[in-house]
Amino acid sequence: MKSNLKTTGLSVLLVAAFALAGCASASTETAPAPTPETGGASEPAALSLEGLTGVIGAKDFSEQYILGNMVSILLNENGANTTYSTIVGSANVRTALEADEFLGYWEYTGTSWLAYNGQDTPVAGVQAQSDAVKELDAAQGIAWLNGGDVNNTYAFAIRRDKAAELGVSKMSDLAGLDTSEQTFCIESEFASRPDGWPGIQATYGLENVTTVTLDTGAIYQVTADGKECNFGEVFATDGRIAGFDLVIMEDDLDFFPVYQIAFTLKQTTLDAFPAIADIVNQLTALLTDEIMQGLNAKADIDGIDPAKIAEDFLREQGLIS
Repeated sequence: MKSNLKTTGLSVLLVAAFALAGCASASTETAPAPTPETGGASEPAALSLEGLTGVIGAKDFSEQYILGNMVSILLNENGANTTYSTIVGSANVRTALEADEFLGYWEYTGTSWLAYNGQDTPVAGVQAQSDAVKELDAAQGIAWLNGGDVNNTYAFAIRRDKAAELGVSKMSDLAGLDTSEQTFCIESEFASRPDGWPGIQATYGLENVTTVTLDTGAIYQVTADGKECNFGEVFATDGRIAGFDLVIMEDDLDFFPVYQIAFTLKQTTLDAFPAIADIVNQLTALLTDEIMQGLNAKADIDGIDPAKIAEDFLREQGLIS
């Protein structure tokens, strides 16, 4: 789900710049804002983030561009002074947060559990997986705000007409296909992740198959074209699935973990500016798989600037004036 808005080279330069600039003014002596939990009212004055500065980060695909811009705009509406930027690669974004180059960013529970915390198997259930991740990351000083009703898990998609031709609807159908039809487009990161291609091969018995490694964004179009691969690795909330008339193969052996989305930040930042939770959680409560698919389609199908998508959504929802 890549965009031409950023390049890897620019991202590297940005990271270096942020390291010099620092991140959140977490040491600023700001009185904790009252919250509904402590008896305070969630009014603009109560949720003031005056003194909060830093960079809201994002991974390099449209969903992250949109959500990252939303948080930056929303925090600034409440008195903060933040900017927004993208880094290529999940691990790089997490590292930027740990190094205080980013104030915060949106993360997925499955990614943190498997990729950052080195766990071998996912935890069954959305809430159970979220609780487990929060506990491990809390020990590293990273806080998770409320999770949204969004599970942007990995999946494999195929052209609707080709699925009908082959008679396939679930991943366990694929091992029985002729090897000439067992063609898969995957991204380089997915090829080596513990929750990626090696596990899929072992779980579904995909041995002598053909794989083509592509950039994330290219996979959707190439899969729709049907020339290089029948099956493309996709993300469940991507708007291009419907836009290109692709269908998702059912993960009938439940290989992929839950990838619930939530905003993450340093606990020290949250302690200094507790109103961040109230403000961002209002946004998170509005998010669903369907909402994200629609927003992502505006970027990836209609070509609308993610920053405009973010601003329009916040205004439509009454979160900004």
